[in-house]
Amino acid sequence: MWSSRVTEAYINRIATAVPPYDVHDRFARFAASLLEDDTRKLSLFRRMSDRSGIEHRYSWLAPVLPAGEPGMTAHEFYRTGDFPHTAERMQAFEVFAPLLAKTAIDRLSLGDERSEISHLLITSCTGFYAPGLDFQIIESCGFSPSIERTFIGFMGCYAAINALKVARHIVRSEPDARVLVVNLELCSLHLQHSSDLDDILSFMIFSDGCAASLVSADPVGIEIQSFRAAFAPQSSGLIQWRIGDSGFDMDLSGRVPGVIRSVLQERAGEIVGNCPIADIDHWAVHPGGRSILDAVEQGLALNQGALAWSREILRRFGNMSSASVMFVLEQIMRVAERGSRGCAMSFGPGLVAETMLFKAAA
Repeated sequence: MWSSRVTEAYINRIATAVPPYDVHDRFARFAASLLEDDTRKLSLFRRMSDRSGIEHRYSWLAPVLPAGEPGMTAHEFYRTGDFPHTAERMQAFEVFAPLLAKTAIDRLSLGDERSEISHLLITSCTGFYAPGLDFQIIESCGFSPSIERTFIGFMGCYAAINALKVARHIVRSEPDARVLVVNLELCSLHLQHSSDLDDILSFMIFSDGCAASLVSADPVGIEIQSFRAAFAPQSSGLIQWRIGDSGFDMDLSGRVPGVIRSVLQERAGEIVGNCPIADIDHWAVHPGGRSILDAVEQGLALNQGALAWSREILRRFGNMSSASVMFVLEQIMRVAERGSRGCAMSFGPGLVAETMLFKAAA
């Protein structure tokens, strides 16, 4: 007999990983050296750096390589006057990305579940090659060669929400599916040689990270309830990410926080499914920067402390593009009480706010 019962999808667990080298302080000194001939810009940079809310950012490029350790230093990769071409950066991605992915996946402690993984979804906007990261994950982690693979590329910081959207569709159509979602970004591979203050402030935010999550119909973790996208009109030029001759070029307008604040003020009810904002217990907002989080807080009129986990992830790791919101969700999953409700939110090129409503399960 036909049944109208709909299978629900759950994020059962999340694991995260970052590279071994904390580069934030070293980069701040390097960036200051690029501005030393302009005292006004240098003073502004130091003030903005102090107010960034970031204390640590991680990279596979070591500030100084420990004796006997294999790898590459940032100084070797970013040679003064001879920054690497895009091909060199993609070669580095091909070396480092599989290592970080395996670390995050191993932390999921899949055990016997490894053989049951039916689908692999990967998001990244910082590196591409073929055969790609999906093949290397399958080989290094011992997954079935028949696993269904999907790569979601170049969507930017909101890609993780879109990957969860795809994972939910898979589980709802195939209730026995077990979907592994990997969000991996190596933003540190795209530093540009520039004395433009806006460019340098943008480089100061981004870092490397990876999140791995398991999505299935098992009612454990958090239930994925619904998705919405909020487009800001006439804003397509505010966040741009293009492949250039010397890495990927980002154009990030200073107008972004103000536009986000306006969109959220106008469409708050729609974003949270027309329930009162006060009914949302947890906010997993992409920590794109301190000003972004301030704009969300103001746009939704949230209580002070509502974005505490997002600010904590920003402080500890910086902006890891698509992986960031999953780092926040990982923390919320540890403390969320059964039945509590939440909203995850990320922003990216468009300008678009991608949101996901969720509820804590067992």
